[in-house]
Amino acid sequence: MINKAAVAFKKFRSKSSKKFDILVTTPNRLIYLLKQDPPGIDLTSVEWLVVDESDKLFEDGKTGFRDQLASIFLACTSHKIRRAMFSATFAYDVEQWCKLNLDNVITVSIGARNSAVETVEQELLFVGSETGKLLAMRELVKKGFNPPVLVFVQSIERAKELFHELIYEGINVDVIHAERTQQQRDNTVHSFRAGKIWVLICTALLARGIDFKGVNLVINYDFPTSSVEYIHRISRTGRAGHKGKAVTFFTEDDKPLLRSVANVIQQAGCPVPEYIKGFQKLLSKQKKKMIKKPLERESISTTPKYFLEQAKAKQKKATGQSSKKKVTLEGKS
Repeated sequence: MINKAAVAFKKFRSKSSKKFDILVTTPNRLIYLLKQDPPGIDLTSVEWLVVDESDKLFEDGKTGFRDQLASIFLACTSHKIRRAMFSATFAYDVEQWCKLNLDNVITVSIGARNSAVETVEQELLFVGSETGKLLAMRELVKKGFNPPVLVFVQSIERAKELFHELIYEGINVDVIHAERTQQQRDNTVHSFRAGKIWVLICTALLARGIDFKGVNLVINYDFPTSSVEYIHRISRTGRAGHKGKAVTFFTEDDKPLLRSVANVIQQAGCPVPEYIKGFQKLLSKQKKKMIKKPLERESISTTPKYFLEQAKAKQKKATGQSSKKKVTLEGKS
């Protein structure tokens, strides 16, 4: 497994193909090794190239990895090479790419395409506003739930905010996001798997790539930007035949996105309020726009705005005084 490309370059060099049978890596780290002079890795003897989360990796634009994958494909020159693409969802543009660029494509589908598993009990919960989400969250805690629980929010900042609110609820809660160090993330994942953490707050990034066995409840605190993202989020529970539950909060602002997610819920045999079925579907351009630019939401906080502003002003003043003192001391020396 390649964790850090620079370290891997020193460790592997061009002999890596002789030392290892299986290599697990992200595209960017592998590209780094391929671009070294001489290349830090040799892929000419690779017989199987497996692309997991393929719909995400083949995404078009800045969020996708098409160019990197193309370089990796070209570096795997063995006549025995076989390519496999795995994903819980299968996007139309990925399917078209496969048909155009791959020979003898075989498609294997387990269950209905782009659908949620029937082992997950799904619920849509109207909370009115952003304030209503926090009230609904506290109500779920008050009623009692069966850990472990994953809670999804749409940004790192909101993950931090919700963590600071829930830490006072008397539950073992933690947060995982890209701004935490690798060691911190590893420790959090280990604690969650060991049952030391009951509730783990995370962004959509965690909906892919990390496998947690036995998650009993997924809470979509912030509404997902697409049905595909929704499927990946709730697929953290109900795995390997186990039962699970997913609760999705929605506000007035989330109404444009409701129809596509409601269709997924209905297809899985779970109840959907009748009035939601009548909502208009978003056009393709509107969907892409909302995925690229999610809704701006109010901050998650029960602290009055006045006190927050006072705290910021106090911190700014303290920082200014510290800088001034430093300048004065430097001047005296």
